Amino acid sequence: MAITVAELLAEPQLGLTLLAGADGTANRITWAHTSDLPRLWEWVTGGELMMTNGLSIPANDQGQVELAEALVKAGASALAIGEKMHAPDLLPAFLEACDRLPLPVINVPYPLPFIAIARSVAEASLLEESRRLRQTARIYDLLRIAGTSEDHSQSLLQGLASELDSQLFVMVRGCLHPWYPGGQRLPGSLNKDLAQLSGQTPTMSKKFQWHYLRDRHVLLMDIPTHPNALLVVLPNAIPHPDPVVLLHAATVLGLELSRTVLALENQRRLGAEFLLQAIEGRLGIADVESRLADFEVPAREFLLVSISADDGERLANIHVELWRHGYPTACFRRFNTLHLAVSADLTDDLLMHSVGSGVRIGISRPSTAAGIQRALQESLWALGTAAGTGERLVSYAEGPSWMGLTSFEEGNALVQRFLGPIFEYQQGEHGDLIVTLKTFLDTQRSSQKTAAALFTHRQTIIYRMRKISELTGLDMTETSTLSQLWFALQIHEAMQTQTPSPPGHSRPKG
Repeated sequence: MAITVAELLAEPQLGLTLLAGADGTANRITWAHTSDLPRLWEWVTGGELMMTNGLSIPANDQGQVELAEALVKAGASALAIGEKMHAPDLLPAFLEACDRLPLPVINVPYPLPFIAIARSVAEASLLEESRRLRQTARIYDLLRIAGTSEDHSQSLLQGLASELDSQLFVMVRGCLHPWYPGGQRLPGSLNKDLAQLSGQTPTMSKKFQWHYLRDRHVLLMDIPTHPNALLVVLPNAIPHPDPVVLLHAATVLGLELSRTVLALENQRRLGAEFLLQAIEGRLGIADVESRLADFEVPAREFLLVSISADDGERLANIHVELWRHGYPTACFRRFNTLHLAVSADLTDDLLMHSVGSGVRIGISRPSTAAGIQRALQESLWALGTAAGTGERLVSYAEGPSWMGLTSFEEGNALVQRFLGPIFEYQQGEHGDLIVTLKTFLDTQRSSQKTAAALFTHRQTIIYRMRKISELTGLDMTETSTLSQLWFALQIHEAMQTQTPSPPGHSRPKG
């Protein structure tokens, strides 16, 4: 084991004396470090004997007391001060604070060099190094043992906690929710205190910065390769776990998190294949019910949720976030829209928390396996309503009217009324009329601009617009006609965007 303050004081060749903090002489010293920088505690990782010539020590009561308190909060084992060097007088308030905390304060006789103290600590640490190697080997073996258990993650976390004699929590950085579904939550009193600390980016925080919160030490550690994961360590006793061993423990947890993420990605691919087959009508109702159960989605009451974002990467981990909060999904993604089936008891608040900002959400009514195609139509309608009204989340049954329409049926009827003849004509070889119409309206009804946008001749655009007029029976010179066609195009795009065609129908070309 590492040398204690009392054992170091007892070495006769050093001639050290204790000035204050007698109740802390059982503290173990992991290393001896020299510094005369102003904020001495910032160079503490936990367990050090901090040695100074005195330049780091303020000359006033308040400054000396704050130094003692900061060293204890950072996890220093003791403070050693060189005699007859640059230290100011150690004031009674400082010595009283060191007794109270306790922080052992050691007088280093002149002219004993600090290297002599460091050598004694290093020699005593040789046995500690052997112990550390054995503990590190056991930590990596826990990964093998946990792999044979039914619950890999919890088995591994419990084994690490026992080995480190600490409480361990794997949390989501920022919101401090458990990273694993059903994982242990932080003690309530610590949540608020840690919220600000956990929001720091990994490059802004030390990997071994101990914090002193509510009369106990707390360590926040990054987990390698997972920037959204945070390891919170609450030691059960002094001395604290060895920093190097803690780093190996975090690495082992990172490997387990990677295994979990790979399994979820494989599940996502299987879910995408299944959901596409179900929506395209290639599976019977019994098959859909069975497969939904495989993905832990209730087959008799689930939601279809459609989520869109300008940046498709915002959608990449939504299925993981929902799983983390106890809601497995089956989902597939097309470009910048994600469609997922999830339990109907998912609340709007939890859904918005899981998906983050910068997205639009459309939610169907609760559905059964038999209604999965209809549920997708409803979620798309709700998504279009959200985009059209500026709402972040819209539920089909409860959302506002959109352009005066309140349901998918009304929107579909309007589209068929104005655009149906064009779709029917395009079943053949002519797949360019809808694109031409949309571009014509988007370019302020300019044939020249439309031709330039579509890389074709102006006369071709004029011909196509005449053909649209002929098919629909509408006068393309009337403003009312153009507004009706624009309205129908908006509804059509929202209902058709990035989704498979319903069974028995081909997607309209253009």
